[in-house]
Amino acid sequence: MDLTSVTMAPAFRLSLKAKASDNMSHLMVDFSQEQKILRSLKFLPVPSIPEIDTPECLVADNCVTMVWRMPEEDSKIDHYVLEYRKTNHEGAPRLKEEHPWMVREGIKEMEFTLSGLRFDTQFINFRVKACNKAVAGEFSETVTLETNAFNFSLDASTAHQNLKVEDLKVEWDASGGKVQEIKVRGKENRSRTASPAHSPARSIIQSPKRMPSARSSRDRFTAESYTVLGDTLIDGGQHYWEVVFEKDSKAFLVGVAYRTLGKFDQLGKTNASWCLHLNNWLQVSFTAKHNNKAKVLDISVPDRVGVYCNYSEGHLAFYNAKTKQLIHSFRTKFTQPVLPAFMVWCGSFIVQTGLQVPNAVKSLQKRNSGTSSSNASLT
Repeated sequence: MDLTSVTMAPAFRLSLKAKASDNMSHLMVDFSQEQKILRSLKFLPVPSIPEIDTPECLVADNCVTMVWRMPEEDSKIDHYVLEYRKTNHEGAPRLKEEHPWMVREGIKEMEFTLSGLRFDTQFINFRVKACNKAVAGEFSETVTLETNAFNFSLDASTAHQNLKVEDLKVEWDASGGKVQEIKVRGKENRSRTASPAHSPARSIIQSPKRMPSARSSRDRFTAESYTVLGDTLIDGGQHYWEVVFEKDSKAFLVGVAYRTLGKFDQLGKTNASWCLHLNNWLQVSFTAKHNNKAKVLDISVPDRVGVYCNYSEGHLAFYNAKTKQLIHSFRTKFTQPVLPAFMVWCGSFIVQTGLQVPNAVKSLQKRNSGTSSSNASLT
């Protein structure tokens, strides 16, 4: 047998003849249909930049109404996005701010009202952009609006030892002793203004002054004077704040007082304070008090009380904060700056600041300037 002669079966024979064409047409994909579809597409253009109409914007009643317009009509716009940021700087917006941008999306009209704001800074920045179904445009130029309001804190160093003060909330504590640490900050030792000296609003809303917080005596008020004072003096202008209180408190009082109010003095018992007094101890009563004289108020006790103080005109008024119904008003001549003052026994309350004088209150003040109830019957 010749071992050098090997025959390969046909199934295992290799063919070196090329099957692919030189132009590689066998690897080509037909995109003609897709190309036709892509050419039929119509892409939406980027929306133009809106322009905020500053003269039409309105700041009132802790609400801000923003109005803007488009440089040219664009029927493809689907909605707008409004952003706002609180600031204490009047000039151009800074890259770094203490407060973040807040966003309102899905706005369909070229006007939007932000309501229920707390104006705890002097200004708010605003900007807006337009969006269609595909893309958002660029933001408008940032507009800064002034937001004047009366801001104060509760001065824990003045609180009776049975009052527990936490920010703007106060609770009567039968165990006695203020549990919070009184924080003394250097910046609170300086007087401050509710509006900057160069602001036109200064002629209308004058400068409350922040009281120094260095005094930390636990006996600023003692005995049965369960009192705490605000930390900002009112020496001019018009100011407004609100307070929500437990209606079943054994006693609750709200008003204003001179800083010279005696340590044993209860609100309304001397000529250094004016207040409303809700009493649920032994005999239920709701009265206006000044200089140890009281006037019974024939009105239901509201859940929230608004306090209006026009220092320059010697006018202190109390309102149902929800309905703006006048509860009582005092007419007097303040001889020194006053402080917001509160007193509670076996109960609690929460103060709301950063509020503007509501338009309804302003209207009532004008209407009742010569007819509203006064403290003539209390003197």
